[in-house]
Amino acid sequence: MAELTEEQLEQPAVVVKKSRAGLWIGVLAIVLTLLLAAAGFYFFQQLRVSQDTENNKDSQRLTNIDHEMNGLQTQLSTLQSQIANINSEMTGKDNHFTQTLTDYSKLHDERLTNTRKDLETAIASLQRQLSKTRGDWLLADAEYLLTVANQRLHLVGDVATCREALEAADQRLRESGDAAVFKVREQIAKELALLNSASVPDIVGVYSALQHLQNSVDNLTVLLPHAGKQPDAAEIKENQAEPGVLNTLAKQFDSYAIIRRHKHAANEVLSPEEAEFIKQQLKVRLEMIQIALVQQNDALYNSSIADAKAWLQRSFAENQRSNQLAAELDKLAAMQIRSQYPDVSGSLKMLKDVGRLRLETDKVNFEKPNPPAESTGTVPANAEVR
Repeated sequence: MAELTEEQLEQPAVVVKKSRAGLWIGVLAIVLTLLLAAAGFYFFQQLRVSQDTENNKDSQRLTNIDHEMNGLQTQLSTLQSQIANINSEMTGKDNHFTQTLTDYSKLHDERLTNTRKDLETAIASLQRQLSKTRGDWLLADAEYLLTVANQRLHLVGDVATCREALEAADQRLRESGDAAVFKVREQIAKELALLNSASVPDIVGVYSALQHLQNSVDNLTVLLPHAGKQPDAAEIKENQAEPGVLNTLAKQFDSYAIIRRHKHAANEVLSPEEAEFIKQQLKVRLEMIQIALVQQNDALYNSSIADAKAWLQRSFAENQRSNQLAAELDKLAAMQIRSQYPDVSGSLKMLKDVGRLRLETDKVNFEKPNPPAESTGTVPANAEVR
């Protein structure tokens, strides 16, 4: 066995070659199988990826559709909310319009009712006015005149107009011929007597006198010296009558200066503006007296006169003009600018209650006994026919 022939030696080589070819074929088949498997897996993966992509696209589309549906639902909800708000607003406006119309209708009805009542009242008043007699009109006219008399006396202090109104009212009552107004006429007579005895100050005259005093202030001499001050006649006469060296020197220097003697020490020399201001202060005090006179304020009137006199004595030189002004102020201080007016409202009160007076008059006439009639059967002239 150890010794082999050449054919035997060469035969295994062939066998080996055949087995390598099959191996390569098997390897190739395996490789092809693997390639086919890889290709199939790849194509499967591609198909799966394609399907996933399609599924993702479909999911995205579904998501977008869902989003769009959600957006549409949101818009639909917004529209529904807006429609609900519009309906609520329309309902509110409708209710407001209905309420306004109701209120206006009520107001119109109230105004119509009030107008109807006023018209009925006016018609009733007009009927009462038309049914009045001449005597009633005369009584109404007398009542108006008595009202005017009271107003003019107590509000204005016009005694003359009050007296004329009382006399005119008495004339109207006399013309009415109503027996119930006799007591009213008696009261008017008493009030006229009180008016005639009342003293009324002459306000206009006193005011004119104060105006004249204001105009005379410019002629007064300010006490302190000032530029442009002219010497009084009394001072010049006193300086001329003074004997001695001073008089001689004064005559020699007459063209240069004027020597005067004052009772008060002059500590300063006033300017013309200050002197004019002093005069204006006195005029202001006189105007305060006028204001108190018009207002009939006794306290302010007397205090203003005292203030004006004090300023006159303190700021102006004592001479004939200042003394005359002080005397006029004393006369004005002695006057009483406010008088107590009598009460003339009694006749007006009685006339307003003329119904009660008529009842009392009818009662007196009813209780008054009638004189006996004569046997002839004639009826007396003053007897009442029943």
